[in-house]
Amino acid sequence: MRKTKRSEETKKIILITAGKLFAEKGYDAVSIREIAKKAGCSHTTIYLYFKDKEALLHELTMPSLKNLQQNMLRTVEMYSLTSEEKLKGICNEFIHFCLTNKSVYSIFINVKSSRVDEQEPELEINKLRLEIFAIMKHLLGNCLSLPDDEQLLAFSRIFFYNLYGILSTYSYQHEPTEILMERLTPTFDLTVEILISGFKEKINQGENRNENKKSI
Repeated sequence: MRKTKRSEETKKIILITAGKLFAEKGYDAVSIREIAKKAGCSHTTIYLYFKDKEALLHELTMPSLKNLQQNMLRTVEMYSLTSEEKLKGICNEFIHFCLTNKSVYSIFINVKSSRVDEQEPELEINKLRLEIFAIMKHLLGNCLSLPDDEQLLAFSRIFFYNLYGILSTYSYQHEPTEILMERLTPTFDLTVEILISGFKEKINQGENRNENKKSI
């Protein structure tokens, strides 16, 4: 029992140390040996728990991302809400998640990431990231009455860029996340409304151009 507890503590220390180093230096710049040195163990000890650095990244990020996904899906399943209200809800879930994990959210979202239109990503973490992106894209498609096509993918990318801009703006502030969310959620919701309005206008412009071409 004591040996098992010590083993779990060692694994936890390795994960915490890796997270800190990835946040400080970037995933690619950190080696297993450096993690081991900072964690106070040998690099061979790390290989007792993790096959390689990717496996370490996987265990560091997957539990948190799965929790985020489940929170977002609970919002999606709230049938009393409109699609726009659901979209606002999952955006606030995403922002809250990232600001709660200020030092490592970029690791959760970006490290070893694939394209959002990749059909069969190799890493499990990227499958989960794409599932999270797909929730947002699906709700945006519902708000705009668009099929799952290239236009919706483009709009979804733009939508995500704006979310990431919010994170870049507030991730370095020392204001507690709960207070910040209470203060700025109305602004975040307004951002969603403006983006949806702009996308609808763009769709209407395209439809009008097509109608003009037909009438010529």
